[in-house]
Amino acid sequence: MPAGPDSGRAAAIAPVTLRTLLELVEIRAGAPEILCGANVMDAPVRWVHIADTERVGSLLEGGELVLTTGQTFRGSTEATDRFLDELEAAGAVGAVIELVDAAGQPATGAIEVLRAAARGRSLPVVLLTRSVRFVRITQVAHRMLVGEQLARVERARRVHEVFTQLSLESASEQQIVDRTAELLGAPVVLEDVAHRVLAFHAAQVGSGALLLDWAERARRVGYQEETGRRAGAEDWLQTPVGVRGRRWGRLIVPTALTDDADAAQVLERAGQALTLARMAGRDERELLHQAQAGLLHELRQPHALTEHEALTRAAALGLEPAAYYVPVVMRLDRSPEEDPTGLQLRGRALLEDLAAVVRQARRSMLAASMQSGSLGVLLAVPARQLAEPLVERICAQLVEVHAQHAAWTVGMAPSRGTLLEAASGLDEAAQVADIAATLEIRPRPYYRFADVRLRGLLSLLGADPRVKAFAEAELAPLLEGQDAAGLELLELYLRHGGNKSALARTGYLSRPALYTRLARLQDQLGVSLDDAESRTALHVALLWYRLQEADVDTTA
Repeated sequence: MPAGPDSGRAAAIAPVTLRTLLELVEIRAGAPEILCGANVMDAPVRWVHIADTERVGSLLEGGELVLTTGQTFRGSTEATDRFLDELEAAGAVGAVIELVDAAGQPATGAIEVLRAAARGRSLPVVLLTRSVRFVRITQVAHRMLVGEQLARVERARRVHEVFTQLSLESASEQQIVDRTAELLGAPVVLEDVAHRVLAFHAAQVGSGALLLDWAERARRVGYQEETGRRAGAEDWLQTPVGVRGRRWGRLIVPTALTDDADAAQVLERAGQALTLARMAGRDERELLHQAQAGLLHELRQPHALTEHEALTRAAALGLEPAAYYVPVVMRLDRSPEEDPTGLQLRGRALLEDLAAVVRQARRSMLAASMQSGSLGVLLAVPARQLAEPLVERICAQLVEVHAQHAAWTVGMAPSRGTLLEAASGLDEAAQVADIAATLEIRPRPYYRFADVRLRGLLSLLGADPRVKAFAEAELAPLLEGQDAAGLELLELYLRHGGNKSALARTGYLSRPALYTRLARLQDQLGVSLDDAESRTALHVALLWYRLQEADVDTTA
């Protein structure tokens, strides 16, 4: 791929360290002397903090460089020890201590105290024997730290743009590896699970030295599921390639790096690009998926196609004519920390496995992504009574394929005698899957509307202002006071059918405390919790409220 005008290596961002800060003119003016910790001067500094109290630990969060004149503890070895102990316990990266008397001369006695307290410590302690302006040091240091953060943000944006463009251009695995090595200024190797080298860029190392006894060396460095170093005979930075549970290789930087955090960011993005390149493929299966997605979209548009046109086009894409078609939607579970790319990769992997399972069952289907994290399926069946057993069998086989990583919910609508009617049922199947995904326990391999019961009805009525008014009126004392604990207690109480003894046996609260809390909750709500109708009304209102919360989380 031709290099663009700015396609040279985007330099890694050097972190601000104690060693870096000691080179500042503002600190050098104090004649710095390193008393201890000289071997750990390269830890990144997160912030610079001025403190003149020995009780400094509660003010720190870790990663700070502390500047102090030690006025409150410089006269006592015990107090100085306590100050340095608190710095170490809080995770500070070091201390710069100015010990100067009122005449501007080195405070000899305090210096001896500090030397004694610092002896044998791993925490870097730097002594200044000339007066300096701490405010000026913090200004310069914080300007450097903010600049570093801005540079990292810009670096992340640039890395994202590079790999997005490579994906858009359908770059090959070798092109992605080449660009990764260029960004890192280091050799990069892509290997499969058998340690065969699929692509590499030797950078300045040379291919002979890089690949010498590669398989043997690679076997000694175990795989890991997250980006990071795995020490073995070799200490390599690596990232897995492929979706979780179906890794097909790893991307490796087999040399030392100046900034592992930056390199890890680049490697992760490269790994995603490689995974998409493999899955998006440039093969017939990918073209088939695209064609099926287009047809499925058209089938869901009113009056876009006649039944004859729909059957003709579907048959050309592999859907065999059948007496019935079953609408099914598979909704992937989403974790808050998962990015859209990761969700897309899991959806693509599930679609590939679904196609394989359906082929094994000697059935045919149309299947495509309806939206991010949701697959729509029209499954051909020869008889209505075979629909549910077939869906159950397919779901069971998919769970076996994905083992511990089967994280999805399946919604199913009634089978239909025409393809267009079945396509219109995908909305119902999607709604069922969305509702079932809110259930705390999901024992079924798939769900129909009858299986989601009251939740299904409330989901249908969720936008009705009358239902909203009813639910908010029932829960008003708790919602207005933002009483999350009260809502949780009410939910647990209703889940146990209003049985206080059963709730107490769960160990949620001691029995006396539980009864006291329930009495207070009853007073808040202004209704009797012993009354069956009141409990029913509250349960309906609470279910509606939780469904609205789930909708907000899904769209966030």
